[in-house]
Amino acid sequence: MKKSYLLLHFAVILAGFTGIFGKLISLNEGLLVWYRVFFSSIILFLILKLFKVRDCNTSKEKFDIAKIGLFITIHWVFFYASIKYSNISIGVVCYCLTSFFTAVFSPLINRQRFNISELLLSLLTLIGIALIFHFDASYQLGIILGVISSAFAALYTIYNERIVRKYDSRIINYYQMIGGTVALGVFLPLYLHYFPAPSLIPDLKDTGYLILLASFCTVGLYIIFAESLKRISAFTVNLSFNLEPVYAIIIAFLFFNESKELNFSFYIGLLFVMSSVVLQTIFSLKPSNKQTDVLASD
Repeated sequence: MKKSYLLLHFAVILAGFTGIFGKLISLNEGLLVWYRVFFSSIILFLILKLFKVRDCNTSKEKFDIAKIGLFITIHWVFFYASIKYSNISIGVVCYCLTSFFTAVFSPLINRQRFNISELLLSLLTLIGIALIFHFDASYQLGIILGVISSAFAALYTIYNERIVRKYDSRIINYYQMIGGTVALGVFLPLYLHYFPAPSLIPDLKDTGYLILLASFCTVGLYIIFAESLKRISAFTVNLSFNLEPVYAIIIAFLFFNESKELNFSFYIGLLFVMSSVVLQTIFSLKPSNKQTDVLASD
């Protein structure tokens, strides 16, 4: 269990850089995400061939995995739109609402009882986002986009939790990236019609950033993410990812000087978000052994 938590925390550190790349890459959010899933598909294809990973048995299995990739693809489009219409700090803090949506969606989708402690912990995050939204009108569009993004991230985690014990994590991510590449590629012409971009092809600098984003913050990150879900619940994984803003905001402050753009209400809201993470960490460590047995027996 300790190894799973260490892997999860490493994934959170990698996740802290995703927003940074969103700021560095000049492409609009639609193109950025399409190139991200496209490059990730190529990298994963090479990994599967190199390690001779066993493929799925049927086309239906491949399709069932691929369609879950639509959730993460849509999440990324809204996530990077949130960053581009506000800033890195706002985008990554809004991502913390994923735990709230997980606490709400998971019982409905899995037909289980609502967990009151999860809802109460998530309420702290919701209060934090509401404080930022209410007192900082300049970033309200970015916050709305970030909230939508976190809802799709929650759906991705819930549905991904169902398949991570059945398939190799590299196979899962490969077909999900393929699904995202094809689906977003179909809608991209319409997207670019309403949200035109100065250039469709990334320059050398953007290409370098996209390769790094695909290699470490997509392939590496989501393989670790899938492995973590084998032993840790979707809610705990998503709430642990609430630490992502800590890393992303520190980097944003150091390299993009975002501290000058944020007011006092942002820090009050961030305090509520971080409180939910600390409390969940304390609570999850106590029943962790029982939780692991339940998950492993499914």
